[in-house]
Formats: sequence, C-alpha cells, structure tokens
Amino acid sequence: MKEKRFEGLSPLILALDTSDLDGARRLADRVRPYVDIVKIGLQLYSHAGVEAVKSLKEDGFEVFLDIKMMDIPNTVASACIALCEHEPLMLTLHTMGGQEMMRAAEQAVRTHCEEAGLQKPLLIGVTVLTSFDLLALAKIGIAESIEAQVIRLAKLARDSGVDGLVSSPLETLPVRREVGPDMVLITPGVRLPGASMDDQKRVATPAAAMKSGADFLVVGRPLYQAPDPLAVAAEMLKDVKRASPTGAGDNDG
Repeated sequence: MKEKRFEGLSPLILALDTSDLDGARRLADRVRPYVDIVKIGLQLYSHAGVEAVKSLKEDGFEVFLDIKMMDIPNTVASACIALCEHEPLMLTLHTMGGQEMMRAAEQAVRTHCEEAGLQKPLLIGVTVLTSFDLLALAKIGIAESIEAQVIRLAKLARDSGVDGLVSSPLETLPVRREVGPDMVLITPGVRLPGASMDDQKRVATPAAAMKSGADFLVVGRPLYQAPDPLAVAAEMLKDVKRASPTGAGDNDG
C-alpha cells in the first residue's frame, strides 16, 4: 500500500541540478506553491553534502536524495544508515548492485529507523538511466532491449524489498504492470509538449507519464531554465490533471 505520507504532496519533484546550494534554495522557493519535494543529486551533494539535505528540509521541503548508491552490500547498508539520520523522504540505489546489496540496504534501513525512531526513507531503485538508448546499452555488453533490461532489474528490486523505482516514461507502463500497484514509480524525462528533449532519450508529457502509472515526476531543466519557473510548474500540474479527471495533482501550496 502506498505511503500515507504521500497524501497531499504535489507529484512534481524539482531536480536541483546545480553546485550552488544557495541558488538551489532560491529556485526551490520560487516554485514552492507547486512543489513539495526536491531532488538532490550527485552534483549538489558532492559540493554541499548533507548540509544540502538539512537546509532544504529546514526550508520545508521533503528531500529525494538521488545518489544512486552501488557498492558491496555492507558498504551500501552502512551508508544508508548514516543518511537515515537526516530523514530524506527517498534514497536511491542502483539496481545493478544486485539483490544482496539491495536486501542488505533494506534490512539495515528498516532496523535502524525502527530502533532510532526515525522516519524510514523509501529506497528507490534505479535501473537504466534515461540518457541511455539501445546503442549505449549494447556498448556495455547488454544485448537485450532497454525495456527487457529495465523489467529484469525492476523485478529484482521488487523481490529485494525495495520500495519503488525510477522509471523512464517509455518503461513506466510495462514496469507498473510487472511490479504491481504498491511500488512507488518516479518518472524523469518529463517535458511539456513541444519542449526541448535536452540529453534525455526517452521522454513524455506529464499527463502521459501519469497515465502510464507514475506517482511522481522529476523535472529539472524545464523549470530552472525557464524565464518563469512558477508558470511552467503550474502548466505541468494542469497537464497532470488531464490524466486524472477527478483533480488529483492539484496543489495549492
């Protein structure tokens, strides 16, 4: 069953793809009426570390910490325990780290948070990056299709106890069919109709992504490169509503 703490949260996640923590906080504040969750990736985390998590939580945002951990099981489990102290809403693991690694992380996080009385972060598996196409996959020795590889890793993550997955727009529907309704699906590569694809190879509109089964949409450059990020965020939520006639996706801040 989906987490109750998601109730009332905007489906838009702002990707803070910058090295400047002060700038990231200013950008997040600009779209605050329509965004409740911000994504801290490797770029910002490498410059500001856990201070980025603490600062943005102090600003009132939930944090999706997207550092795609992948190492031996004990190392990843220990790193997850350390990050639990800062109570991010979500934390990413790379599913290519394998089932033993994912299981070790899940068990360590669950046990530590229960014992310490901390909010348990959702562990989110990353399968195939949205910058990959079939040729890029072949170059690293994977001959099957992108969808087949994504599905293989998605099922491995589900069976390892991972809470959710990052899923590109083109794989969200088949992934949802495979993993069922309870896993959280987070979709990057979302663009309004007619917008630039940038370096994303697999993109979709907000409405299309939500219709395919996404719970949250990660948006970066379409917001922070826009002259009016607030207007773009509002338009994206309008597009989300087209996928949900009952009005889900509304957020009045």
